[in-house]
Amino acid sequence: MGTKPINEHSLAKFLSLHPVNISQKTEIIVEHFRATIMNKINGKAKAMVVTGSRLSAVRYMLAFEKYIKENAYDDVRPMVAFSGKVKDPDNGLDFTEPQMNTDPLTGKSISEKELPEKFDSTDFNILLVASKYQTGFDQPLLFAMYVDKRLGGVQAVQTLSRLNRTHHAKDDPFVLDFVNDSDDIFTSFKPYYDRTDLQTESDPNLLEQWKHDMDELQVYYQEEVHNFAKVFYKPAAKQSAGDHALLYKYAEPAKDRFLALEEEDQDKFRDRLSAFVKGYAFMSQIIPYGDTEMEMLYSFGRFLLPLLPKPDEDEITHPEHEVNLAMYRMQNLGEGNIILAEGDPLSVDSLTEAGTGRVEDEKKPLSEIIDVLNERFGTAFTDEDRLFFEQIKEKAIKNDEIRKTAQANPLDKFQLGIRKLIEDFMIQRMSDNDNIVTKYMEDIEFQGVIFPMLTKGIWDAVREVKSG
Repeated sequence: MGTKPINEHSLAKFLSLHPVNISQKTEIIVEHFRATIMNKINGKAKAMVVTGSRLSAVRYMLAFEKYIKENAYDDVRPMVAFSGKVKDPDNGLDFTEPQMNTDPLTGKSISEKELPEKFDSTDFNILLVASKYQTGFDQPLLFAMYVDKRLGGVQAVQTLSRLNRTHHAKDDPFVLDFVNDSDDIFTSFKPYYDRTDLQTESDPNLLEQWKHDMDELQVYYQEEVHNFAKVFYKPAAKQSAGDHALLYKYAEPAKDRFLALEEEDQDKFRDRLSAFVKGYAFMSQIIPYGDTEMEMLYSFGRFLLPLLPKPDEDEITHPEHEVNLAMYRMQNLGEGNIILAEGDPLSVDSLTEAGTGRVEDEKKPLSEIIDVLNERFGTAFTDEDRLFFEQIKEKAIKNDEIRKTAQANPLDKFQLGIRKLIEDFMIQRMSDNDNIVTKYMEDIEFQGVIFPMLTKGIWDAVREVKSG
């Protein structure tokens, strides 16, 4: 048998989540914090650990608790911040933020709303985060940041700037970065140092051009945009629980028309819509448009964009099945200050043409669907739930109508034609898994993740039989 190719991103993820990696970094962070940081700001200094994923945050928290207990430390008191529920695939255990954060006095769980206030107290001094509190978090006692996540551009600026909150007893803050190169951080911050110049003039006419390009593809109708806006812009006092479902109702036809387009036109529409949404958000801060049509399309577009399936998803490899970590070394590659005054000024890119290039995304096979749902929606579906999707797939493969549709159509047309049949199959098996079917029928975004992956597996299976 030949050696399977290993996806570089998956290999990096495997390494970053490896227990040896996390345990060694935990030791470095804890010992550095105790020796160098915690006595700053009159003994009140706090630190943030920026992790690369929710699972990474969970494993860091467990590693912190283990290391602190083994060394009988009572002066390092961590909290963890992540959204939803995380299942650790190595042990099958579920974790939530409130479950992992407990009040040292009462022993009760700390809710997400309580976390900022609790972290501000003397009960906690290190906050482990996964895509939370990296922007807009105002904590003057935050003195140090330990970064174990790739940062770049404005994300680097926003994240590291959490250290800039002033305090009368605070001197220069400290960053220990396990991942990023100092040159990359310099490049991210440099355009915002002293002054920010636009590299070229922004062309407001591009918004009209992008709108014209989208209109020509006839993915959305003005009536749908207007109906969406009537719900979206309702005064808060008149909003109801059913409004969110109505927003999906008015956006869903546009998604279906998008799926009916040829691949080239799908790319064009997605690119133009993304450029329009970003461009309008940027330009409307400078130019008071006063154009209700543009404003409504912007809001509709922001809502529609995440619903559009991404192109060319590829299989995720599993390095843990193919690779053993034989050696691991932590090495100090350098230290010092990043001097933003050095070098020529850098500029921020302005609003220009819409891009048409693709980022190659990773695709998950049907067997991975549960992991995808749990990661994205914070659900807790188990390996047993995988069988439900396999049964749907097998039933679909044996259906003559589905087989003929798959053999005669490309994937996008096939998906458009069998949506109702997939819903019927799910309802027929509702007694086998009521939780998944109910969420599929009620949550359009949840359905938008499951349907493309499920139908791709069916389409592939039927076409493989035909070609064989």
